Amino acid sequence: MQGELLTIGRFARLCRLSVKQLRHYDELGLLAPVRVDAGSGYRYYAPGQARDALTIALLREMDLPLAVIARALAAEPESRAQLLRAERDRLAERIRRDQARLEMLERLAEGGLPGYEVTMGSEPERRLSVVRAVCTRAEIGEKVQECVGRLLPVLGKAGIAGEPPLWALYPLDLDERMAIAVGVETGEGGGAAGLEFAALAGGPVAETVHIGPYAQLPLAYNALFAAIHERGLRPLAPVREAYLVGPAEAPREELMTRLIIPVQESTA
Repeated sequence: MQGELLTIGRFARLCRLSVKQLRHYDELGLLAPVRVDAGSGYRYYAPGQARDALTIALLREMDLPLAVIARALAAEPESRAQLLRAERDRLAERIRRDQARLEMLERLAEGGLPGYEVTMGSEPERRLSVVRAVCTRAEIGEKVQECVGRLLPVLGKAGIAGEPPLWALYPLDLDERMAIAVGVETGEGGGAAGLEFAALAGGPVAETVHIGPYAQLPLAYNALFAAIHERGLRPLAPVREAYLVGPAEAPREELMTRLIIPVQESTA
């Protein structure tokens, strides 16, 4: 048996890894040596462990969490494939977010801050027929789309012709879990099963218009909230987005969104 085993140095060279990496994998419980000499503490590996060692190194290079790697090594092929697909999907989402950040940085580099014209005005009272959802900050885009998918069929079935544009309502603070609403202005008579009403008070507002992808809306909000606080005003909920030009009408670079925040004089 001893002749069939490899010292940690030879095994490391076989797998194109470092001795330090193999010791780390052992300490983490990912890849234990077949034998550890009781007297010297030397570690010995079997050639058949090379595949697992190489797989661990490959997955670590992809930044997979150690816990996921451990489960993948222990899983049957079908379960392992499911684990890896889940990690693939998480990586794709992270890339999407990073791409959005990259585009925002590029826009900031070109236009600087704030880069938006913020105007003070007055909004009339509005009565919206809405559907509601609860989501995290990262889920906002997905949940808004889901709400639109629920809203429009109900309006169509009830024969309600809402007044454009489509509206979305958000809280001031984007908490871990938040309630949002998506709707259209239908007036006093508009209503249908499955819809709720949201009454928006009229009054003074600060507003700006964002042109471009929804992922870059934080740039517009930065300018909007900065202008509100610089004027000594207090923002009020709900924050409103009116989608003047939507994805069905233009490419993402030409989307037009009106951002509106009700305000009042600060008591501070």
